[in-house]
Amino acid sequence: MASQETISIKDIVGRVRTVKEGLMQTLVNLREKIKTLETERANLMVEIEDLRRVAESRADALENEVTRLREEVKSFRDLLGCAQEEE
Repeated sequence: MASQETISIKDIVGRVRTVKEGLMQTLVNLREKIKTLETERANLMVEIEDLRRVAESRADALENEVTRLREEVKSFRDLLGCAQEEE
């Protein structure tokens, strides 16, 4: 009976070691994935900031264009108003 108990204990110890190795590999994999995700997050934050700058620049350009067009409309109205007064 002592030999059967010893074999069982050896089997259990072997299984525990196998499980431990599996868990350690899982831990290594998770750390690698976390590092990859952190790098991707940093890259996305840089890309978002670049896009924000481009969007703000485009919005400023559009605001300037709208202002210029409003001034042109006002000039045309003034010209038409002047031309109507002359007739």
